[in-house]
Order: sequence, then structure tokens, then C-alpha cells
Amino acid sequence: MTTASDQLSSLIRQRRSIRDFLPTPIPNEVLLQVLEDANWSPSWSNTQPYRIAIASGPMRDKLASELTAKFDAGMKAIAGGVFGKLRAFITRDGMPDGDVKVDFDYPESLLARRRATGFGLYKLLGIEREDRAARNAQMRRNFEFFGAPTVIFVFVHEGLREYSVLDAGIFLQTFMLSAEAHGLATCAQGALATWASPIRAAFDVPDEYNLICGISVGYASEHKVNSFNPGRADVAEMVIPSRRQTSDTKA
Repeated sequence: MTTASDQLSSLIRQRRSIRDFLPTPIPNEVLLQVLEDANWSPSWSNTQPYRIAIASGPMRDKLASELTAKFDAGMKAIAGGVFGKLRAFITRDGMPDGDVKVDFDYPESLLARRRATGFGLYKLLGIEREDRAARNAQMRRNFEFFGAPTVIFVFVHEGLREYSVLDAGIFLQTFMLSAEAHGLATCAQGALATWASPIRAAFDVPDEYNLICGISVGYASEHKVNSFNPGRADVAEMVIPSRRQTSDTKA
């Protein structure tokens, strides 16, 4: 007999970040059920300090076109060297205008895992480390929502600072697990916060809410990229030992 805990454990482990979707539209009733589940996520004093904007159909296509154009302009500026970057700085063409900074240096203690994930993904796709064009093309897929028919942009209230982000993370996890249970696939994407202007132009976003990420939603294709599984570190690596345990170990 399969228990509720068994089902939950299975959902948690089978969920993946999907990077190639079928164009099949999501039935409205299915997406609504997933959102209803996610709406029951816990939050700081039940403030629910997040809002979402949902794009499907023509709106989704329009945003994909605008975001990929900004990505292309940014890549062109980088390829143009100092003068290309200067031109972009003056014209703002392709320059990030997000509410949060998504391009930053990773802490040294976390860099190894990031690199292992990136290298593993590119190896699966046959992209060489020196093949900048292929790497950029794969990065560009973020702004095409990996072909997903629906994309959801997540905004957090600036008044609750870090706790808005924490609560949005809980919301996203609930959303992704419910989506998995309903036969949908997802990919949470911080890259979609790089440019906020197209999204703000498309939706009536309150000023006090900042774009933190997006999540592509749909049905997974059979593309090999969707088999990628970077794994996880052992639970023991996550647990901080007490000072007494550390002293005992050294003794």
C-alpha cells in the first residue's frame, strides 16, 4: 500500500528542472488547481507577500520575443568589447534593468556545485567549454521559456525584505510539487529577472513588488536535456555540527 509519505517522497525526487517543453497548452482547470494548491503555502504571519503574473498564448510569445531581443543586444555588446559595452551603457540597449541583480560572483564555498551543474549539463548536450556560441544559445533558451506554453513571473513585496523572498521560495516549491502531481513540468529561472521592463509593461505590477524570478510550466518533451540530474550532497553536509560534537571529534 502506497502511503501519503511515499507519494510525497516520490514527487520530491522525480521533480526536475525541465529545459525543453512541448508546445501543448495547459488546460485552465489544471493550472488553476496547481495555483490553488500553491496558495496554501505558509508565509510570514500569513502575509503572502508575493504576487504572480501569468503569460500564455500571444502574451507569452510577445514577452519571449522582447526578452530574447534584449539578450541578443546584451551579447552583441559583450562581443563588441569596450566600445560595444560603452555603446550599450549609453543607449541602455540590452543592459539589465531588473529589480534585483542576477549576475554576481558566487561565494567560493558554493562555486564548485554551480560549476559541476553547469559543466554536467553542457556535457550532456555536447557543448564544449570553449564553445561560447553554443553556450550562449543554450542560455538564450531561458528567455524562450525553453518552449513552455506558459510562464509565471514571481514578484515579492520589498517591505518584508528577505522574508518575502523566503516565502516566495516556499510558494514555488509547493507550486512545483503540485505541478508534478498533476503531470506538469516546471523550471524555476532566476535569469527571467534580468529584465523587468517588458514584464512591467505587460502587467499592472504594484510599485512595491519586485520581480525575483520566473517559472516556465508545461509538458516535458523527450529531449535528452530533461534527463539531466545533478544529484544532491549528502544530508550530513547540510547539517552544522554543534561545538560539542566538533570538540569531541577532534579529541
